[in-house]
Amino acid sequence: MTATAPDTALITGASAGLGTEFARQLAAQGHPLVLVARNRARLEEVAAELELRYGTTAEVLPADLTDDGGLAAVVGRLTDPLRPVGILVNNAGTGLLHRFEDNSAEEEVQHLRLHTEAALVLTHAALPGMLGRGAGRIVNVASIAAFLPRGTYSAAKAWLVSFSRWANLEYRSRGVRVTAVCPGFTHTEFHDRMGMDKSVAPSWAWLQAERVVREGLADNARGKAVSIPTRRYKVVAALARVAPARLMAGPPRRPK
Repeated sequence: MTATAPDTALITGASAGLGTEFARQLAAQGHPLVLVARNRARLEEVAAELELRYGTTAEVLPADLTDDGGLAAVVGRLTDPLRPVGILVNNAGTGLLHRFEDNSAEEEVQHLRLHTEAALVLTHAALPGMLGRGAGRIVNVASIAAFLPRGTYSAAKAWLVSFSRWANLEYRSRGVRVTAVCPGFTHTEFHDRMGMDKSVAPSWAWLQAERVVREGLADNARGKAVSIPTRRYKVVAALARVAPARLMAGPPRRPK
C-alpha cells in the first residue's frame, strides 16, 4: 500500500513568533509548508532554515492580509485544486498599545480586519477542498484575552473563539477539525512590536511559544474546539466566567 503524503500546511504570520513555531513543529512532523507574512526577506530566511533542518519544502507567499490584493493571493493559493492545503493556521495578528479613544478609527478597522475578516475569508476558502477530501485541520490563534474585558483585541479574539466553536461543531463530523488556541502572555516579538512594557505582567504569566504550539496542535488533533495552553491559564479562563470584570481586566498596557 502506498503511504499518503503529509498534508500541506499554510501558516499566516509565519515570519516570527508563534507563526514560526507552528511552521517549525509542522515541518518536524513532515508537512510541506506555505509561509505567509508581509516581509519576504524574513519569510525566505525561515523557509531556508526549515528546509535545511527538516528536509521539507517551504513555499514563500508574501501578503498583507489587510490588503484586498494580499488576501486574494492567499485565497488563490488555498483554492488551487492542484496544490491542496490540508492544514490552515490563521495566526497573523497585531495589537494596539493605546486606548480605544486614542487610536484612529482606521487603526481599529485594520486591527479588526486582520483578526476576524482575514480568518473568516481564509477559512471559507480552505473549507470546500477539505470537505471534499473528508479531512482537514484549521487552527485559529486567539488569546486568553477572548475571555477578558481588554478592549477591541479581546472583542476580536472572542469572535474568533465563537467562530471556531461553531465551525468545529458544524464540520467535525465531516472530517474537518477547527480549534481556537488561546494562549496567555507568550515570549515572542508580539509585545515588542507593539512597544509594550512587558514588565507589567509577572514572570509566572509568561509562556514559551514551543509549549503553546505543541498543546494547541495536540488539542486540534483531538478535535477540541478551544485550546487553552497550561493549567494556569485554564484557571484564568474559569475565573473569568464568575469574577467581576474589573478584577479580570488585568494590568494596563504601557509603552516601554
